Amino acid sequence: MRLAVVGNPDNRRVTLFAAAAVRAGLPTPRVHSWHSVLTGSPVLDGLVRIESPGEDAEVDRLLRGAAAPCAPGEIVGTAAAYRGLRSALGRIGGRLLNPADDILTMNDKRLCHAMLRDAGIPVPPALPAVHGWASLREAMSAAGWSRVFVKPAHGSSASGVIALAVAGPRVLAVTSVEVGPYGRLYNSLRVRRYDDEATVAAIVDRLAPDGLHVERWFPKAGLADRVLDLRVVVIAGSPSHVVVRTSRTPLTNLHLGNARGDVAAVRAAAGAASWEAAMRTCAEVARCFPRSLHVGVDLMFRSGWRQHAVAEVNAFGDLLPGLDTYDVEIASLLDGRYDRWAGACVS
Repeated sequence: MRLAVVGNPDNRRVTLFAAAAVRAGLPTPRVHSWHSVLTGSPVLDGLVRIESPGEDAEVDRLLRGAAAPCAPGEIVGTAAAYRGLRSALGRIGGRLLNPADDILTMNDKRLCHAMLRDAGIPVPPALPAVHGWASLREAMSAAGWSRVFVKPAHGSSASGVIALAVAGPRVLAVTSVEVGPYGRLYNSLRVRRYDDEATVAAIVDRLAPDGLHVERWFPKAGLADRVLDLRVVVIAGSPSHVVVRTSRTPLTNLHLGNARGDVAAVRAAAGAASWEAAMRTCAEVARCFPRSLHVGVDLMFRSGWRQHAVAEVNAFGDLLPGLDTYDVEIASLLDGRYDRWAGACVS
């Protein structure tokens, strides 16, 4: 078996996966850089892993194209980047371990939410399409919702996400968005709180042209003084790795200064029945993407632990430092688990 990877060659995602392949006795995977793919070089290879194009400024610029220039860290042009990704994936041949259609669905929160909902997967209810602050407030009022999560349709890593609470004239937005000069928005590693409606409105209006997905706030369970959710990696249809993400804010992404929690403690707090039901849901999510070797499921337990819901599904959600996700993925290719699972799902 000879593997190939489309990714950014020096990124740890690529190097860690290549190291896992070598540990399994396979040749070092061929690496096709995102830069070469985006500048016109097709990929015609055998078994191909598609890695995240993130964490490379030049690749980000190429994805967005000349129509959407931006400064480093600026949140703009995510719809253009999505179109660039779709175009680039069309130039990649071979057997993709995560097919292009699956990657594109997982990278559009509106499409992914609708697919999960239609499949009977528990997800928070969502508002109809909103196009800015005024339509968001109108839709919230019509639904009777005072708390929502506003998510850029094509964002990742909590970039541009706003946990919004409204009570009469009072507004509170918790977000990683930093407002810069001339109203420009930047992705920050520090979570901020904005309580001025004009500022919050300006943020939403600037994000809206790239598309928004708005869900009702799901009150997350917590331990001690921190709320939490789970990143569950499902490989060949089976939940295999779990990381608990804990936070003192509504945003749990670990890169925002949050902390990993104790899986055993969460499992004990949830109880066997609730935990097993949550893992079954993660497996059912994977069945929505039956040709994908792996998916990363962000799963939330509701306060009280009796209910759960899926927040997002990640095409590139298997980077869990310290855990052997890549080794398990390669093992499932070598021992036939992936082929058996994918064949059973599509038969």
